[in-house]
This record gives sequence, structure tokens and C-alpha cells, in this order.
Amino acid sequence: MKKSYRIRVYGRVQGVAYRYSTKEIADSLSVTGYVKNMRDGSVYIEASGEQEHIEHFIRWCRKGPPMARVVNTEIEETDGISQKRFSIR
Repeated sequence: MKKSYRIRVYGRVQGVAYRYSTKEIADSLSVTGYVKNMRDGSVYIEASGEQEHIEHFIRWCRKGPPMARVVNTEIEETDGISQKRFSIR
């Protein structure tokens, strides 16, 4: 069953390849959606995928790539996201 989420990630998440790493993990899990930097220094993600894959993706988002330091994540389930692949905005 497909699930969709809006995710906001806070901490040292810009300038540490967070968006590029997010795309790599999303592609490897067949998760669709997008990731973008926000003006307040956070990262915003919309993601959709099969339940097992999206759960793994969210666990990764809470940790991020090696150079990141995630201090908080806000996760909200949402209606389906109409993206055919995962992109960086």
C-alpha cells in the first residue's frame, strides 16, 4: 500500500549533500517526490512510496548523510503525491 508524507528536517542539513543523498536513497527505494532547501535552513521533502520503502526512507531522513546533523524532523501523512520520480528542487 502506498503512503505519502510531508517531511521537514532541521539541523545542519544544508551544505552537507543532504538533498543529493536524499535523491539517491529515494531512487534506490522507488520513492517518488521531491526535496528542497528552505530559507530557514531546513529541508522540505514530499515523498510517496510503498509502505515498507517509505518507512525505510523516513528512518534515513531522521539521520541523513554522514556530514548532516539532524536535530528534529516533522512528519505529516498526506494524500498521494503526483510525481513519477524523485527530484531536487
